[in-house]
Amino acid sequence: MKILLIEDEPGLVSVVVRGLSEAGMEITVAADGSIGLEMATKYNFDLVILDIMLPGINGIQVCRELRKKNENIPVLMLTALGSTENIITGLDSGADDYLVKPFKFAELEARIRSLIRRSKAPVAASTKTLIAGLEVDFTSKIAKRYDKPLSLTATEYRLLEYFIQNQNKVLSRIQILENVWNIDFNMGTNVVDVYVNYLRKKVDNNYPIKLIHTVFGMGYIFKEEAGYENSN
Repeated sequence: MKILLIEDEPGLVSVVVRGLSEAGMEITVAADGSIGLEMATKYNFDLVILDIMLPGINGIQVCRELRKKNENIPVLMLTALGSTENIITGLDSGADDYLVKPFKFAELEARIRSLIRRSKAPVAASTKTLIAGLEVDFTSKIAKRYDKPLSLTATEYRLLEYFIQNQNKVLSRIQILENVWNIDFNMGTNVVDVYVNYLRKKVDNNYPIKLIHTVFGMGYIFKEEAGYENSN
């Protein structure tokens, strides 16, 4: 497993490199955002660990530029900024997961393995679905509603895919966190609610049939039928 670590804090670099190397991973380090971006696009890595505060260009810019050239490589962001707004900024830039400093090494390793498993998961046998005018191609990861393309971030797409895979089931916020992000975020944040609202505006606004519904006190449900509150 080849990992690119883009981080400029020597102490953290030493700990991560030592720990991941002992776990059998091959680690390459870049201490500058510009150099890290060049390495990420020039060489083949299984995963990128990316700090936000970097010399050169910051991690948000690195991630955005990387996503223009490689949509599939998993990106795990490391940062000392753990508010909901900062988490969303990181995820919207194209990161797959977000780990707040300081963190336990075991959690870092668990998240890495989870992201790698997800990136190598087989494509579903059914590659397309059509629900109430919502068409999703699971191979190309393109979504449309009544033939109008939906501009979704990577996180919004994963959330939509999870909803589709669990139609007519009430999903709790914890279930969504565990399955869309794989690892729990701090439950003091409202990341799930924010992203459901983002997705709902793109999928349901201005369309007669609503698909994403709130089940008060329980979570959310994805279904065509009426009978649940769908508030914007």
